[in-house]
Amino acid sequence: MSKKAKPTRAAAPALTHIGTSGEARMVDVSEKSATERVAVAEGRVVMKKATLDLILSGDAKKGDVLGTARIAGIMAAKRTSELIPLCHPLALSKVTLDIVPDKKLPGCIVRATVKVTGPTGVEMEALTAVSVACLTIYDMIKAVERGVRIDGIHLIAKTGGKSGDYVAGAASK
Repeated sequence: MSKKAKPTRAAAPALTHIGTSGEARMVDVSEKSATERVAVAEGRVVMKKATLDLILSGDAKKGDVLGTARIAGIMAAKRTSELIPLCHPLALSKVTLDIVPDKKLPGCIVRATVKVTGPTGVEMEALTAVSVACLTIYDMIKAVERGVRIDGIHLIAKTGGKSGDYVAGAASK
């Protein structure tokens, strides 16, 4: 009987937050150079046209929905390491949160851009900012419409660091 050779596969990238024994661990970034790193994330809040119109009119019962969501997202980016257990606390140099109403959706497109000069990236901060901004929009309008949907939260792009640049939808290296 001949033994069939097992097909060879390229080695999968190692999970950086898993130790040799399978335990969760914080990555040691002390040897990494501090470089400028930027991450952009996006998500959507989909709702009925009437709910979007209410937000845009400024007559939502809880107040300025988009302004409150913008501040919540910025605050969330700054506190990511308190929410995601293995994230490093970072001194962020920039956080912008843009919320664009989209009548075709209907709903809002939420986009965060986060910047730091440091030894590790800010992807989680950008994703956290978008997530919390979307949740804040939901919280402020749920009395009017409980069926609001949050979707499409993803990393759009990142620059800097050892792994290089990433753009969603671009061909992999």
